[in-house]
Amino acid sequence: MRMTATFGMNQIISHGFGVFLFSALVPLMQESIAISHWYLATIGALTQLSYLGGAMLLGLIGHRIDSGRLVLITGATTSTLLLIMSTLNDTRLILLVLTCLAASAAISWGAIIELITRYAPASFCSTCLSSASSGTAWGYGLNGLLILLIVPLLGWRSGWILAGMFGCITLILTLFLLKQLKQRKVLTPRQAKTALAPRQLFRIIVQERAAFFACLICFMVGFATMPFSTWLNTYLAELSLPAALGGYTWTMSGITGMAAGFFSGKLADKKGHGMALIVIFGGFALGQLAFIYDPATYAVLAGFGYGLMYFPMWGIIAGWVNQHYSSTATMQINGIGMVTFGLGGALGNLLAGFIQQSTGSLAGIYGVITVNAILLLLLAIYIYLTEQPKDNSTKLNDLPQSAVN
Repeated sequence: MRMTATFGMNQIISHGFGVFLFSALVPLMQESIAISHWYLATIGALTQLSYLGGAMLLGLIGHRIDSGRLVLITGATTSTLLLIMSTLNDTRLILLVLTCLAASAAISWGAIIELITRYAPASFCSTCLSSASSGTAWGYGLNGLLILLIVPLLGWRSGWILAGMFGCITLILTLFLLKQLKQRKVLTPRQAKTALAPRQLFRIIVQERAAFFACLICFMVGFATMPFSTWLNTYLAELSLPAALGGYTWTMSGITGMAAGFFSGKLADKKGHGMALIVIFGGFALGQLAFIYDPATYAVLAGFGYGLMYFPMWGIIAGWVNQHYSSTATMQINGIGMVTFGLGGALGNLLAGFIQQSTGSLAGIYGVITVNAILLLLLAIYIYLTEQPKDNSTKLNDLPQSAVN
């Protein structure tokens, strides 16, 4: 439990604050800093590329660096940059800091995956992973509290200062946790440090079932969730619906994500990862079907489905991959999965922009998202029906000797 909570706190600072706090504070920052719409678009593009770069770097060379050290380095980097953000007025420096924060977030999550899959009990691994990944949802909630309670009294710079201070506390707790983990004996083959060479990594992703489906799912989730979140408020405004509806939708998404990590991970450990994927993708598909039928009535339900699927998905996928590969190889495959997620998100947003420009409405993109959600559900059903239980003691033996580092 301590390991899950500590790594969940790392997700709060790396993703909840490092990736999403700027979006929450930018309207207030614009009161004292000249931030244009073009500048925001540039930030969106560069931070996305930076996140992809961090994920790709992790997949290719992350296995050469101790994962505990990576978590400490990214935690220290993120905490420092969050504090620095409170002092900045130059938009170029803000852009540079946000770009570094995005890359650090990608690397941090990959390292956390390697540590959890190495040290968590096999029967509890997916619960730990999905609970830790839902730290992002807790970050959403804390961002909201900062905006409602702290920032109105002390200004937007106080938000960055408090986030940085929280990061420093998390860094200290992580240091103590890693010292405790290093004292544990490595008893099972599942925990062995078996890495994949870059060429072998890409060959396995193309040729082997679990790795290929994991990256495909990440691509499809990115294709659905990125345009859904990017264009939701714009679409609601297009329909002349109150702006508060978007706020309620995202509040529901965050609250759902906070709880979904533990329960979906528990389901994966007890009933199998295929069943957990069916539940979270089924909830997402149901929410999207209801949303395109009646956006005004079912927007909050769509937010529920989004939170149920998006936040714990990363942990469930990582836990499933770890049933087939070593902890280090799982980290590498997840790194490539984050890259495919980003590519899917970029494609989805481009398609949304094209549809909006061509038809004058965003209704079409939400229809495409719904179809994609149904395909994700069908893929989860296929995985559940065809997945064969794989003993942890044999999965490393499937790797050729060249993969052992």
